[in-house]
Amino acid sequence: MSTLTLNVEQLYYSIMSGAKEVIRQAAHLNKINVFPVPDGDTGTNLASMMRSLLQRSKLEKSLTATLASVSDAALIGARGNSGIIFAQYINGLIMSLEKSDTLTLDRFALGLQEAVPYAKEAISVPVEGTMITVMRVFAEAFSEALTPKSSFIDAFENSMTTVYQALEDTTEQLEVLKKAGVVDAGAKGFVHFLEGFVNYLKTGEFDMDIVEDVVATLSHLDHADDYDPAYRYCTEALISGARLDRETIREAVAALGDSLVVAGNNRKMRLHIHTNQPQSVFFTLRTYGDIIEQKVDDMQRQYEVAHARKHDIALVTDSIADLPKSLVDQYQVHVVPIHLMIENSEYYDKLTIDSEQFYAFMDELLVYPKSAQPNVKTIENLYSFLSTYYKEIVVLTVSEKMSGTYGAFAQAARNVQDESVPIRVIDTRQNSGAEGLLVQRAAEMIAAGADAESIETAMRTLREQTKILVSVKTLKYMVRSGRLSKVTGLVAKVLNLKPVVSIDADGEGIILEKGLSLKSSTKKIFKHIESVMAAGGIERYAIVHANASDRLKQYQARLEAMTGMAPAYTMQISTVVAMNAGIGSIAVAYIAKNHL
Repeated sequence: MSTLTLNVEQLYYSIMSGAKEVIRQAAHLNKINVFPVPDGDTGTNLASMMRSLLQRSKLEKSLTATLASVSDAALIGARGNSGIIFAQYINGLIMSLEKSDTLTLDRFALGLQEAVPYAKEAISVPVEGTMITVMRVFAEAFSEALTPKSSFIDAFENSMTTVYQALEDTTEQLEVLKKAGVVDAGAKGFVHFLEGFVNYLKTGEFDMDIVEDVVATLSHLDHADDYDPAYRYCTEALISGARLDRETIREAVAALGDSLVVAGNNRKMRLHIHTNQPQSVFFTLRTYGDIIEQKVDDMQRQYEVAHARKHDIALVTDSIADLPKSLVDQYQVHVVPIHLMIENSEYYDKLTIDSEQFYAFMDELLVYPKSAQPNVKTIENLYSFLSTYYKEIVVLTVSEKMSGTYGAFAQAARNVQDESVPIRVIDTRQNSGAEGLLVQRAAEMIAAGADAESIETAMRTLREQTKILVSVKTLKYMVRSGRLSKVTGLVAKVLNLKPVVSIDADGEGIILEKGLSLKSSTKKIFKHIESVMAAGGIERYAIVHANASDRLKQYQARLEAMTGMAPAYTMQISTVVAMNAGIGSIAVAYIAKNHL
C-alpha cells in the first residue's frame, strides 16, 4: 500500500483500525485507571467513543464529508475525562485536515500539531503526565521523523519509540501513578489508537465487526484503598444548539466541581465534570441548548461496591421509590433513575433534576413533560457490574400497572441472568412513599442477614399490607400529564373535588375517596388511619409531599398523636410523582401490622 500520501479511504480505515485496537485493550485500561479518580472506567469510556466511530461514522466520497462524519461520531460517543479529551483531539485534527484536499505527510504533521492545543483548550486544568502530554510528544516526534523520502509508515514507526518512552514517563510525572506503579490509562489508550492506525497502513486489512462491550470493573484497583473524592458524581452532557460557545459554557459550570472538560463545536458540545450538584449542572446547561444526552455515575457508590460493600446482596430500586438519600446511602441502595423529557431535553429523576427545580418552572411549560422507564441496556450494565461483587441481586420496582419500569428490569434480568448470581425482580405494586417503605424494609432485612429468598417472600406479603393515601390539591396536573381526561378534570373542577388517590391490590391507581375540600379529604385520610390502627396497628409510616411543608406539619402532628410514633421519614416526592400529583399534594404511606 502506497503511503506517501493518504486518500480518504486509507485515512478512514486507519482511524477505524485505531478505534478497534482501543476497544480490544479496554479491560486493561480499566485495570490501571487511577487518575483523575480510580473509578476503573477509562477503558470503557474510551471504548464508548471508539465504538461510536465504528457505528456512526461513514466513508463518504469526499474527504470533507468523511471527516465531518468522524468528528460528529467522536463527539456523540465521547464519555469520561479521557474520552472527551480524545474526541476534542480528533475534532482538532479534522478541522486542520479539512483545510487541504491532499493528505500529505507535511499536512498531516501540521494537523497533529494543531490538534494538541485544541484538545488542551477543552481541559479546565491541564495536567502533565496524562494523555495530553503523549499527544504533544507524538506530534513533535512525527514532525522530527519526516525526511524527503519518508512514508506515513516510516514517520509513524520512527516516532513510536519516543511515544512509548513518553508513556513510560507518565508513571514518574504524577504521584498517584507512581504510587500505583502504572502508566496513565488515557495516555495508554491513545498509544493503542496509534498502534491500530499504523497497523492498517502496513497491512491494508480491516473488518467492521465490533468488539464486544467491556463492563468497567473496580476489582483490580487494590491501590485505591485511600480513595476519598471531593466530588461524588461523574457528570456528562451532550448539548445541541445554535452558536454554542465553549468558554461561556465552561465559565457557567466551573464553580460546580472539578475535572471539567468541554469539547465540541458551535453545534454540539460534550461536557464532563465531577460534581456534588448534578442537578445544578443540568439546570444551568438547559439555558444554552437542548440536552440530548446525559450520564451521571455515582463514583462513591461504585467505590463502595468494590471496596466497602456491607453485604453480599445488592438491593436495587427505581427513583420513584421515595426514600431519603441518607437511608439510600446508609444501606448502599442502588437507585436507577426514571427518565423525564422536558422542553426537548432529557433528565434523570433525582439525579439531574429534583422536584424543587421542577416546581420552579412546571406551570410555565407549554408542552407538559413525559416520563419513560430506564433503558434495558443501562440496567443490563448495572446488573453485570453488581454481579462482579455480589452473590445475589434483589430488585424492587414501582407497580407494573403504572410504569414499564418493572418490565425493563425483568427483561434485563432475563438477558444477563447468570445462575451464579440470581436476580430477583419484585413488583411492589406501589409507588412513591409506599414503595420507599418496602425498600427500607428490604434493606433492613439484608442488614440483619436474611437471604434473598426470604426477602422476596416477605416483600410479596408486605406489599399487601402497604398502602399510600394521596391528598391532591388540584387535578390540573393529572389532566396535563394524561392521568385524567380533560372531561373528568373539568367535572372535578366544577364540583371542586379534592380526591384521595390510592393504589388497589393489583397495583392500579384509584380514587379512594371524593372529598369536596382539602379539609374533607384530610379528614378521610385520618379516618382511614384510625381504622387501620383499630384493626391491628401500623408498623411504620412515612409522609411525602410536593412542596407542601405547611400541610406536612399538620399531618405529622396528627399522625404522631394517632399512632404514638414518629414517621419513619418525611421528604419531598420524586419529580416523576410530582409531575402527576402536582404542587401542594401530600401523601401518607404505611405498612400495616396485619393483613387487611
